[in-house]
Amino acid sequence: MLEYLRNAAEKPLAKILIGILTFSFVGWGVAEWIFGNVAGNNTLIRVGDSDISVEQFNLQKSHELAKMSREQQREIYSNATKQRAFSDMILQKMAVRRMSENHAKKLGFVVTDTKIATEIRTSPEFQSNGHFSAILFDKLLIDNGYTESSYADAIRNDILSSYVLGALNIDVPVPMFAARAEYNARNAQRQIEYATVKFDDFKVGDPTDDQLRDFYAKNPHVIPEHRAVSYILVPADLSKPDEYDSAYTTAQHVEDDIFAGETMKQAASNNKARYVTIPAFAIDKRPVDKVLTDTIVNKIFAMDEGTESELIETKYGFVIFRVDNVIPAHNAEFADVKNSLIAGWRRDQQRTQAYIRANELLSGLNNGTVLSDKRSVVVTRASGAPVDVLVATFRGKEGANSIVPGSDAFYVLHIAKAVLPIENPAKMDDIRAEMKNMQKREISDDYNSFLNRKYPIKVNTKNYNHLISK
Repeated sequence: MLEYLRNAAEKPLAKILIGILTFSFVGWGVAEWIFGNVAGNNTLIRVGDSDISVEQFNLQKSHELAKMSREQQREIYSNATKQRAFSDMILQKMAVRRMSENHAKKLGFVVTDTKIATEIRTSPEFQSNGHFSAILFDKLLIDNGYTESSYADAIRNDILSSYVLGALNIDVPVPMFAARAEYNARNAQRQIEYATVKFDDFKVGDPTDDQLRDFYAKNPHVIPEHRAVSYILVPADLSKPDEYDSAYTTAQHVEDDIFAGETMKQAASNNKARYVTIPAFAIDKRPVDKVLTDTIVNKIFAMDEGTESELIETKYGFVIFRVDNVIPAHNAEFADVKNSLIAGWRRDQQRTQAYIRANELLSGLNNGTVLSDKRSVVVTRASGAPVDVLVATFRGKEGANSIVPGSDAFYVLHIAKAVLPIENPAKMDDIRAEMKNMQKREISDDYNSFLNRKYPIKVNTKNYNHLISK
């Protein structure tokens, strides 16, 4: 029973649910959600209307660490990134379990004390000479930090979870015709003929200014939106409670000064905070600044000009941003990009001439003329011809003729015939197994979404950030 309890979260279904749940935390937990900012609140995560406390998290963390070697434990303690990932994993496991426990209770499922006693007495972990050993049971409780009551609760909750999730572990049969269709789709071959018309085979001269202007009108060079910003940083190590509280108080004073009409620079000076101005930049070409993370840059480009952000917690302290100026996206002046247009114009002219030639070849092919300079090959989905030709080959129908555009050429294609593969029993079994797993994943995905809607997950980020940084 203990092994079942320990490994329950390692089962394929649980792993799938945990993987899917990661996206739920992005939606619920990464938002700066703090339970009413109530000092001393000991809740770490909330699943529906059920809370998981810091103490429960620490107990689960101790259980997980107890299963590891000393080397693994040292690696986690000495590496901040791995420590964070380890804590996230525990948080996700606990949330998955609590969702299923909540739903089991909602459905009225009950696990009696007699059932729990039977599970413990019959567990191989506690057997000695064919009989239940109280000594082995007590040793397990001591080694893992359980009391008899907490261990019984863990078993009860595990069984409740299995009542909710167990049915999802049943394989969904895959009909042979479906597996065969998938096998044929993946392994079929096609016999084709194709001719290549390269752009570089056509020579063009130098463009006139009028030709370049016409080309630029159809292919404008857009300068993306730029934004100039400034920010105030109240530096602090927010993982330390004393620094957190002091910096938070200072940051509130900064906010008060801004609301009172002070400039950002003056508000920073009043409170001995750091003031930084950043010249206009595009969203995909931000300057080197440790405070400008992806999340913050996205927030900046969603704000209106002249507005300040709310107080933002970062690993470097509290930050307030202001969007000082917005330069909308606009077309560059022709004179500024004229020289850079010449190569594009030439390529466009070559492409046009190549397309005319490809159409001549296609017209002849459709009228019964033999395709000149053709290649005749048998191809798979992954080899035998350029990728663009392969994609068009397996999208088209047997006997079809077409022009296939490529990055540096047009291809005139004739699909002669389809060649079905010889059935390989081992590969067929692999495909059926893969399709079973895909169906199970889809069902699990839908069910997890249902549970997450019914029992939404929220994370007390203030408590959690303090906890994992200890």
